[in-house]
Order: sequence, then C-alpha cells, then structure tokens
Amino acid sequence: MTVDVLADADEVAARAAKAAGVVVRELESLAELEAMTALFDEIWEPDAGNPSMRLDLLRAMTKAGNYASGAYDAASGVLLGACVGFFGPPARAELHSHIAGVVPAGLGRSVGFALKVHQRAWCLRRDVRVIAWTYDPLIRRNAYFNLVKLGARPVEYLRNFYGVMDDMINGGTETDRMLVHWELRSVAASDASAGKPGLASFADERARGAVVALRDDGDGLPVPALPLAGGTAPRTSRLLVGVPADIEAMRLSDPARAAAWRTALRDVLSPLVASGARVTGFDRSGWYVVSMGRDQR
Repeated sequence: MTVDVLADADEVAARAAKAAGVVVRELESLAELEAMTALFDEIWEPDAGNPSMRLDLLRAMTKAGNYASGAYDAASGVLLGACVGFFGPPARAELHSHIAGVVPAGLGRSVGFALKVHQRAWCLRRDVRVIAWTYDPLIRRNAYFNLVKLGARPVEYLRNFYGVMDDMINGGTETDRMLVHWELRSVAASDASAGKPGLASFADERARGAVVALRDDGDGLPVPALPLAGGTAPRTSRLLVGVPADIEAMRLSDPARAAAWRTALRDVLSPLVASGARVTGFDRSGWYVVSMGRDQR
C-alpha cells in the first residue's frame, strides 16, 4: 500500500468526520466498550438477557487487535455511533464488520458514513484488502448506503443467516442477509469514500431495456414479474428488483405482508446471485440493478 493511498484514505476519513460533526476514534478502555454495548442495545432494543454485543467478548476482541470505534459528537462529546469488526482467515486479508449503528440523535448527519470511512483507513494501514459485512436486503436505506454511498458489492444471499431475531429492528422474523464485499482499493470504494458515488437510475435502466423482476402491486404486496423458478435467468442482461419503502414499519403493522416480501425477494434475488448475476447498483427509490452474463457494468 503506497503512502499516497494511505494519506488519501486518512484525509477522506478526517473530512467525513468533520462534515458529520463528530470525532471518530478507536475504543479500548472498559468504560468506552461498556458505553458502546449500551449504545447498541439502545438501537436494537434486544430482549432481556440477550445483549446486542457482550462486553466480555468485545473486550477480548479489542485486546486481540480487532476493530472497535466510536463516533463522538464534536461539541458535546456524546457517543452517537459505533462499529465493531473482526479479522477473517489471514490468507484472505479481510475484516468482517459485525455490527455498526447510530442512535437517533445522530441520524441525518452521515455519522455512519464517517465510521465506515474511518474503518476503511484503519484497514488499509494494516494491508487489509476487503471489509465484508451483512445487511438486511429488504431495508431500502441500508441497501442504498452500502451499495451506493460506500461502493460495496453483494457476493452472496444468505437465507435466515442469524436465525429468528426478536428485537425492535428484526421484529422476530427470519434474518435473510446480503453479504457484501467492500474492495478497499477499488475505484468504486475510493470514489464513494470521497463523496463521488456511482448512482443508479431506474428510469435510465428501463430506457436501456432492463426488465422488472419484482415489484409492488400497488397495494403493498410483492409481485414477481418474471418466472425465475429453479434459478433460471430470463433472456435479458439487466433486471430491476424492487423492495418496499419501509419494511421495518411493515413488520410491525402487517407481519404477514412483510413475510411475503421476504419470501418474494429471497425467491428472486437468491437464485440470481447464486447463478453468477451481479448486483451492480441500487436506485434510491427502491430498485436493485442486477447484471447478468457479460453485462457487468
């Protein structure tokens, strides 16, 4: 890793923190880590006796050299967000980013972005090439953040990865996840970290011939628009796969409808990714852009 790349990553991280009005730094002391676990519990509101992150495990992970950071409000010093990651097999030079979150008081300020670009700079200084993590593919804002704001790319659809999780965000549902890889030295990651993300457009994709594979029927129910049984890809190079506007609210107001969306997205997106199709973008209005065959732009 060249000095210029490292200096650029550090500069980008410092700029992102300043724009968010936070100070991002590694957390090591027991008091800092305890504050971090309390922050995660405030966000996820897990059931009693099942914390989002165990303090003793977090203490051991940081002592072993893994990543733990916090974003503190620059004016008040209040902890607004935190992020934890651990290393994968040495040969893969990969960090798995396990959990990251921002409390309501820090939302709308790009605190999460500041945390992630800090994590990127931290990893580049240690010759880590990839950061991997999972996210709920039904949550629109998370898809946009991961695929557009950061320039990460999905590599695997994971069915019910964590099992049923009974907290305020997951709502006692099965936990399908998308595994993404953030190639830290890639043009996409560098541009996105510098605030120049690659944007996708539903209208532009449709004008170029992309076909809708999953959509809302107008009443909030999912409608697969193409036959994808058995993982057979349709005869088109680009697909558009829709997700609902607010799956978290739907899980509270209409659990059956939310479950239908999980099943529909699983049935459409999982076989596509497994067969080699690539998710190459996400339109903020709620559409995955999926490229197949040689069309990998």
